[in-house]
Amino acid sequence: MYKVIGLSFINSNRMYYFLVGDMECKKDSKVIVETERGLQMATAMTDVLEMPEEKLVFPLKTINRLVTKEDEEKQQSNQQLAAKALDDARNMAQKLKLNMKFVDATFTFDKNQLLFNFLADDRVDFRELAKRLASIYRTRIELRQIGVRDKAKEIGGIGPCGRFLCCNTFLNDFGSVSINMAKNQYLALNPTKINGICGRLMCCLKYEDDLYTELKKGLPTIGTHIKEKNLEGKVVAVDVLKRTYVVEKPDRTQVEIQKNESN
Repeated sequence: MYKVIGLSFINSNRMYYFLVGDMECKKDSKVIVETERGLQMATAMTDVLEMPEEKLVFPLKTINRLVTKEDEEKQQSNQQLAAKALDDARNMAQKLKLNMKFVDATFTFDKNQLLFNFLADDRVDFRELAKRLASIYRTRIELRQIGVRDKAKEIGGIGPCGRFLCCNTFLNDFGSVSINMAKNQYLALNPTKINGICGRLMCCLKYEDDLYTELKKGLPTIGTHIKEKNLEGKVVAVDVLKRTYVVEKPDRTQVEIQKNESN
């Protein structure tokens, strides 16, 4: 078992596990951690947990230290400077006639990197822009082109279900989502019903697909003609979660059938 704590970084609802070591942390504690981008500030989303190896993604890094008042002041200064950098990048891109729509800009806590996320319809040659930004801010500049799904992941929001976006809370990677997954749930193939706020097929269609495939076992498909001892007609509706289906008889009356394991 490993002693870990779930952390969330600035402008993100995603949670990452870090080793606690001898640090006394609890939920809502602010800490400084080492990441691939450098030192960053994060907030504890959980208390200290003991988790088995199979539920963690290795290698795990250890929390450096708890945040001090000076650290919070530095982080606030970094955010203000990042906001200025975002405005500068937009103005420079416009002067260079680069078709880029900037989403956000963030400094690492130690200011060793300044990251910009942007949207673009095509590939963009931003080398000159990166040089100009580096000459002003004297740090490593990274410009990352993201898609509409990545934008939703970065910004967050409320999905059609009324809950926070899956991609912004717990999904770490985007899986391939197909229209067949919507058909598997008997959903109306209406973009307003099956697309997320990013305009792409909803991610939940993928991780729900296995459950719907399992529950549909033994259920007839819509349009199937049923001819049994006491019933004859066509299947006109199926409720996968309730495991029921509706049969329309030749006289146009409808009968709802409960599918049990025994029948």
